[in-house]
Parts: sequence; structure tokens; C-alpha cells
Amino acid sequence: MSTILQLAPQNVWKHFYSLTQIPRPSGHMEKITEFLVNFGKGLGLESFVDEVGNVIIRKPATPGMENRKGVILQAHMDMVPQKNNDTVHDFTKDPIETYIDGDWVKAKGTTLGADNGLGVAAIMAVLEDNSLKHGPLEALITKDEETGMYGAFGLKPGTLNGEILLNLDSEDEGELYIGCAGGLDITATLEYKEEAPAAGFVARQITLKGLRGGHSGLEINEGRGNANKLLARVTHDLLIEFDSQLASFEGGNMRNAIPREAHAVLVFNLEDMEGLEEYIKEYEAQLNDEYNPIESGITLTMEEVAMPAAVVPTEIQDNMISVLMACQNGVMRMIPTVPDTVETSSNLAIVIIGEGKAEVRILARSSCDTMKDFLADSLSACFAMAGMKVELSGGYSGWQPNVDSPILHAMKLSYKQQFGVEPAVKVIHAGLECGIIGANCPGLDMISFGPTLRSPHSPDERALIPTVAKFYDFLVATLEQTPEK
Repeated sequence: MSTILQLAPQNVWKHFYSLTQIPRPSGHMEKITEFLVNFGKGLGLESFVDEVGNVIIRKPATPGMENRKGVILQAHMDMVPQKNNDTVHDFTKDPIETYIDGDWVKAKGTTLGADNGLGVAAIMAVLEDNSLKHGPLEALITKDEETGMYGAFGLKPGTLNGEILLNLDSEDEGELYIGCAGGLDITATLEYKEEAPAAGFVARQITLKGLRGGHSGLEINEGRGNANKLLARVTHDLLIEFDSQLASFEGGNMRNAIPREAHAVLVFNLEDMEGLEEYIKEYEAQLNDEYNPIESGITLTMEEVAMPAAVVPTEIQDNMISVLMACQNGVMRMIPTVPDTVETSSNLAIVIIGEGKAEVRILARSSCDTMKDFLADSLSACFAMAGMKVELSGGYSGWQPNVDSPILHAMKLSYKQQFGVEPAVKVIHAGLECGIIGANCPGLDMISFGPTLRSPHSPDERALIPTVAKFYDFLVATLEQTPEK
């Protein structure tokens, strides 16, 4: 097969091809919005754009299915615009060039846009096909999911009529997601008056690196080392064991990434440095022993650097290191009803101390909003004890799993009937639009599923062709077996 238009199911792939021809990077939704509204109106369906830019299309129930619960089919219209350095491509003007590589559909040097173009294409196929059996349907195609879930956030209560929401944005066929984490940014700041370093002191930079890092939601359960936590521990012990003072501390660069490396500059009394190098070597060996086999190759090094012009006052220094030692990091609680899945966690993501300012940035996550609030209060209390100002921002709701969900039971049965195996039921410790939509529209029964994608958000993004047919057939069967009102 030479083009995606020849792939099965053709009714899904033809619509996906149409989407590849319409530039739709996040922040540039005008063309795709117009296209989707015109598509719905062309089918004679109620089609409109809400006040924040989401596209909504309504299709009545097929005869005899009017007594079924209304279903909202949800996906997002935007895609992540990433390309290889040697690829010439303007995401605001140029179409995506696709090709087939074995069982995979890929793009030539760019992101493919299968996230979430295949979800949108499946919705279009359902809306177009009048031979399907289904209750009342609504398509909700949200804007700018990739840059901040703005469409989901802006959805007004009362806009939708449906009782069941099927989010078509998961990336592993055969898995049903029934919950996700909400998130909250916590930023603690402090200003202080610097001091001049003592005479006769010398400066050394302590660097901790070699950690795996990773996604602060998906990989927080693996017990990976946090560079900020570990270096705070090292610094704490150095300040006790040697005549020294902190000049600066810096680690991490992204709120949603477990920090891989950090460094601190300390000034030492030249007369009290005996055994320091050996102490650092022994500490390195200790950390590697503690974290084996989760981490390998942790390095803790010391190098001579120029004497800084100023250091952190002793009281501030002690308070800051103590608060970094004390603040919650990692998994706080597992989900009681899904005990192998993280419910609540925090990531000590970024620490910057120096030049009269201290700043700590944390991303707190939980699928339970009240536990997220409790974690935020706990962290705020911890930082307040160090005299820091705490700001909470960027909060979004989690989606608490309901293992007794009627649509979940119907979909598990349907999948077993179709494919002979039970689907995996999972909760993801990362953000999905479901959490935000569920907060805006309380009472929705929600499931997230989709075809198998790999490396989304990168030019290596690809879609596994056989899973698209399974995903669509399963979607069609689900609509036919929707529970009655």
C-alpha cells in the first residue's frame, strides 16, 4: 500500500488524511475549526463553535435507540508542531506528509498529528455513517489541548447534553483509562540580604548528576533519584561536617520532569578541608549503593571555582536546606481502589538559590482533588516555616476512578466479546482533558481509549495500523451497546 487512503478502515483514514492537509498547530485553530464546522453542517447536523473555540456537533439517535444515554465523543483538534532540524516545514501553512513503514504510519521529518487526529477522524467517521446504531451523540472537539488544555478549561457547564464521555486520546489499544491526575503548580520564594564570605575561605562546586530523570507523573512511582533532594541531603551533611557556607544552589529545569542533575557552590575554611575529597567519594558510593538497581552511574564531584562575591546568611541557609530536606517529594499515596497506581505525588522540580533570592518550584499531582489540596497545604506549611512566600497556580482537576462505572462494565464486556480477551483497566498519573471536563460538567461517566501511538510530540511519532481498525470497531460496538437511560 502506498498511501494512507488505502488503509483499513478507509472511512477513518480518509478523514485523517484530510486533517493532515489542514495546518493545525496549537494556537492556530482557525482553519481546522472552520473545516470541522463545515463538515458537520454538510451532514445536516447541528454544528457550532462555543465561546472559547471548541467545536460541537450533534447527531440524533438512530431509530429505536432514543432510550440510550447520550454519548459525548471527545478529542482535541490541535497537534504538537515538532520537526527535525534538517526538515523544512511551516506548520502554519504546510500539510503533513505521511508514509507507511511496515505496520506503522509515520510523517516525513515532522510530528504526525495522530495525537489526536485519529480520534477526530474516528468521530468524523461515526458522524458520517448513517448505518451505525447509537443513541444521541455529541462530538466535542476541543482547542489547544497541547498548550494548556484551554478548550477543556473554557467549556461552560450546560453546553453538553450527554451523560457518557468517550475520550479518544489514549495511546495504547486494548487499555481503558478510568482516571487521571490533576495538577497544581506550587512556587515558594524568599528574598534575603547576602553576606560577604569570610576571609581565608575557598570555593568548591559540588555537582550531582547521572540520574535517569523522567516524567514526573508517569515515572514517579519507580523510585528514581531526585537531584534536588539528593544534593540538599549532601549539602546538609557537608555544612555539619565541615566549616562551610552555602553560596548558591541550582537544580532542575522543568516542572514536569524529575530533575537529573544539580549543583551547589559552598565556601570552605581552608584549614578545615582535610578528608573532604574522600568524604565526597564515599558519599557517591553510598548513593549508588542506595539506588542500585534503579539508578546506575550517579556521580558526585567537587571542583575548585572562583570565590563568589557573596554567600547565603547562615539562618537563611539552614532554613532553605532544612525545607528542601523536609518537603514532600515522590509518591504520597496510592489509589485505594486501584492499589498499584499512584494517586498523589509531588515533584521537587526546580531549586534556585543565590544572588539574594531563593525559589522552589513543585508540581503536585493527584487524581483526588481533596488530596491534591491537602498536599498543597502541607507543602505550603513546610515552606512557610522557612519564611517563604507560597503561590499556587495552574491548578486543574483530577479524574477520580469509578470502578463501578456502567459504561466501563459495558465496554469490558464488549471488548471480550469482540476480541476474546479482557481489556486492561488503568489510571494514568498524568493529566487528561477528562479531569477538567468532568469538573466543568459534573456527573459524566467517562472512559479514555484509543489506537496505539508511539513517540507523540516528536518527529518519531507513529501510529500502529492494525490497532486503528480494532479501536474503531470497538468504538462502534460501544455505541451500539450504550446503557439505557
